[in-house]
Amino acid sequence: MASAINQAAGKLPAIAKRVQNLGDMGIWQRSRAFHDLIGYINGTSSAIQGIKTTDEMFESEVLKKLLRLFDALEKLVEQHPPLEQPQRFGNKAYRDWAQEMREQLPELLGQLLPDAKKRYQVELEQYLTESFGNATRIDYGTGHELSFLFFLCSLFKAEILQEQDIVSAALRLFNRYLEFARQLQRTYNMEPAGSQGVWSLDDFQFVPFIWGSAQLAVKSPFDPSKFVDEQIITDYKDQFMFISCIDYICKVKTGHFGEHSNQLWSITDVPSWAKINAGLVKMYQKEILSKFPVIQHVYFGELMAFEPVSPGTTLSNARLGHVAPPPSKRICIGTPNLVPPVPVAAAPPPPAESLSSDLNVGDSSSESSDNSVVLRPSTSSSSLVAAAEGSGDKPSKE
Repeated sequence: MASAINQAAGKLPAIAKRVQNLGDMGIWQRSRAFHDLIGYINGTSSAIQGIKTTDEMFESEVLKKLLRLFDALEKLVEQHPPLEQPQRFGNKAYRDWAQEMREQLPELLGQLLPDAKKRYQVELEQYLTESFGNATRIDYGTGHELSFLFFLCSLFKAEILQEQDIVSAALRLFNRYLEFARQLQRTYNMEPAGSQGVWSLDDFQFVPFIWGSAQLAVKSPFDPSKFVDEQIITDYKDQFMFISCIDYICKVKTGHFGEHSNQLWSITDVPSWAKINAGLVKMYQKEILSKFPVIQHVYFGELMAFEPVSPGTTLSNARLGHVAPPPSKRICIGTPNLVPPVPVAAAPPPPAESLSSDLNVGDSSSESSDNSVVLRPSTSSSSLVAAAEGSGDKPSKE
């Protein structure tokens, strides 16, 4: 109701953190922002099937300007080189970079937004600013990546980016963000935020594995069993986001891949990239989007609204395995002040009370595409393959 009053008075909803306790997690999973986010991730997955990162693709003028914004942020890194200090992790020069980034971002973002869209600038700034790490702890993790996903989704909801930008937003803009985030991690020796060690998918990222597996769901030049092969990594690291992530892991970690990246190693026995994608989406919902320590730091506003969706609204799924035209923005992403996204068959999120207990990777807050693999922590990859072949549409019960 408060939102309606604000809109009637011509005011935007306050941009604020809304998840204050475990009970709020259930509200978050019924929110418009949650549904729009899942719709955007899965809609993008469907759109980028069979498309290489290096392929030619449409880039709007606004998207090109957004790419150039990262060039400006890179120059700030050059102006704030790492300091010589006794600590191995968390170079304090990052704080100087972060301070200047916060000072310059309003002007950088304001220059590329059309006049008619400047009303959204403060909210967009908040999401973008939060996407580069924490200046106090000098760390970076999937919560910061999530903030950039909010930024991307907001660009579409505000119609700053259009339907034809959906492929380049992932394979150009998000990939540019990914490269820059890695530069920050290496330059300032940033610590992983909330890393689970060997049982985490990756110390820093998650979404590039989802979208990277979607790229490979059609016309993949290699099977999942081959993605850790050195020759595959060398040949395809620039063409597919998934392999780019594997290449980065191999550069920053030593030892056998199965020992330092057990979750990813177990994927090599899953028979198809479409099954891998479905399993990763389930894992993302469970291990990132259902975790209070992550979501308590998330900001919400008008574009990414904490308001509940209409009763019965269900989450969208990515249908992979065949090339299809990019999905309509108005189907996979709701626009502000309009009706919620068109429902697509899936299960509703769990009640709030179910979130108070520690949730294992094998469970899922909503159902994904047919016969999807369920990723679970295990030193045995055989259980993963069994889940891929026989899980059907039922979430596991552990």
